[in-house]
Amino acid sequence: MVPRHGDGPVSARAEITVTVNGIAYTRAVDPRLLLSDFLRQEIGLTGTHVGCEHGVCGACTILLDGRSARSCLLLAVQLDGAAIETVESLGAMDRLGRVQEAFRAHHALQCGFCTPGFLMTITDMLRHHPLESDAEIREALSGNVCRCTGYEHIVNAVRELARERGPLK
Repeated sequence: MVPRHGDGPVSARAEITVTVNGIAYTRAVDPRLLLSDFLRQEIGLTGTHVGCEHGVCGACTILLDGRSARSCLLLAVQLDGAAIETVESLGAMDRLGRVQEAFRAHHALQCGFCTPGFLMTITDMLRHHPLESDAEIREALSGNVCRCTGYEHIVNAVRELARERGPLK
């Protein structure tokens, strides 16, 4: 692209290498490219959904170096050297992962748009927090918005997963 008068400065692309679901990707990216767009457009992982683009709805939640993060609030250039897990990392082509299976068993999804964000949030919570009561489960899920389910089935699925890790109060 040839810059025209009044277009502003031309941004230089930056080369980054990130590990996504165990695979290293090196790409030259625009400095303003959001991580959510990088995942979807640059490497073709469309399981990460983009809802509000303000970090409020949680649909774009991924794990960044093992902790949940909103991919719509991060620039891809910030993540050179980072390890990212997306919803695609949870299962295999021929089987669901444990968190996905609990969602299926408890009918914890309807339209499915918010589901990847919930799955990644829950994965982080179960790895790092005991979730010993329904109140703690609801608090852990409070950053994710679902317009379909009413949350009860989601809480039931997480309760089952939390019980597998230990007693629930």
